[in-house]
Amino acid sequence: MSGGFRSRSTGGDRPERRDAAPGKQGGGEERSGTRPGRKPSGQQRRGGKQQQRRVDRPHRNDRVFVRDTGVDTPRQVAYEVLRRVSGEGAYANLTLPRLLTARNLDGRDAAFATELTYGTLRSLGVLDTVIGECSSRPLKDIADEVLDVLRLGAYQLLYTRVEPHAAVDTSVRLVEAVGQEKAKGFTNGILRTISRTPAEQWIEKLTPEGELDAIAFRTAHPSWIARSFAQVLGSGEVAEALAADSERPVVHLVARPGEISAEELALATGGEEGKYSPYAVYLEQGDPGKLEPVRDGLAAVQDEGSQLIARALTEASVEGVDSGRWLDLCAGPGGKAALLGALARIDGAKVDAVEISDHRAKLIENIVRDLPVKVHVADGRHPGLEAGYDRVLVDAPCSGLGALRRRPEARWRKQESDIAELNKLQFELLESALNLVRPGGVVVYSTCSPDLRETRGVVDRAVAELGAVEEDAHGLVPTMDNVGEDKSVQMWPHRHGTDAMFFSVLRKGA
Repeated sequence: MSGGFRSRSTGGDRPERRDAAPGKQGGGEERSGTRPGRKPSGQQRRGGKQQQRRVDRPHRNDRVFVRDTGVDTPRQVAYEVLRRVSGEGAYANLTLPRLLTARNLDGRDAAFATELTYGTLRSLGVLDTVIGECSSRPLKDIADEVLDVLRLGAYQLLYTRVEPHAAVDTSVRLVEAVGQEKAKGFTNGILRTISRTPAEQWIEKLTPEGELDAIAFRTAHPSWIARSFAQVLGSGEVAEALAADSERPVVHLVARPGEISAEELALATGGEEGKYSPYAVYLEQGDPGKLEPVRDGLAAVQDEGSQLIARALTEASVEGVDSGRWLDLCAGPGGKAALLGALARIDGAKVDAVEISDHRAKLIENIVRDLPVKVHVADGRHPGLEAGYDRVLVDAPCSGLGALRRRPEARWRKQESDIAELNKLQFELLESALNLVRPGGVVVYSTCSPDLRETRGVVDRAVAELGAVEEDAHGLVPTMDNVGEDKSVQMWPHRHGTDAMFFSVLRKGA
């Protein structure tokens, strides 16, 4: 390897990036590193939430990628997170807080590191396109360490108020600090070229043709995600919806029913009561893990949309007497199971929670302790449970397109071709739920995705092929408007402040 480039003999382990050219920003799968199309070996998709083996293990927390050559700590931290995300498949929202603590960063330094990290990861497609325009070599031939430095530097030049000379100089020193001394001139040349053209001109020059492709590029998304959103919203609202993915979400707390009210939780935390869920509290700032009600198990972090879905299962009408047998068929990571358990305790019901992963099942058990919830380690498609449930929740594994704002790197990891495989699993889980619910009972099918293939496509197929009867779900979120014209409910960050969650209420036909 010379000058920060991969030799031809070793460059073949990293296929050309699909998001490197304007108009061809391919989404990435939940995968390790920057190798499009490769699935992590630890991923599971069998009847539980989609999982990826986490490689940012505790014993790696103190690994140092940057040598001490005078690079400031916030940039060091940002770079180390980038390397773990792009090189090891780590999650930025889990890795960054640990590194901030390990490096004793707080206040303005922590805020700067956070902005550099999340901003760079959100903007990867745009950054790579600009870097590719300025580079004499294809991106696939640039060493991973150097490419991440270039991304970090380009983000500062295009999206922040950092002085150009500071962004260039610290990037050159960072390349040296990561052991790529021969790439200093190459890095300097590319970043200086970028700095000579205003960001608006770069965007204007490189924006692809076509309305949706242009919107996707300008909002830093793969084009396929823009097309997916447009099928639900229409092109006129897509830009606003995609822009919301780059806004910092307000923390949503859930007050555990029977333990504390939303009003009491708001007073205890200084938050604001939610608009739609009777258990929601909005927290503008602060670490929720340090709040006394959260530490004591009276409250937890849970998106308001997720709260509404769990509540909808308990509020939907059933025919005949509710015997108190409720089922959460895809219980990981446990938030909805805990809320269902708290409501079941009030109503004298019991909840069975199914999770395929033994590790995650143990985490759920810890979350629902002292609640009438029994956790089963099983495949939700064939859980081995006795039929006859009054209420069944299918919070199906999905692409997660509705929660892109919470994982800045997610939009570039996901891949459209993955949805077909998920559709098969989603339908099989819904079929299992309809087999387990009693006649007259209800099934709530939900996803954290607005993609029609994962939402209406699955529901409509269940109605057509399984004899399910869809009920009007709008009455279960009476204070929430603009949730779609179908009987189902589709929430949006830019409309409602929730993740883009979907749910439909189905009844087992006679």
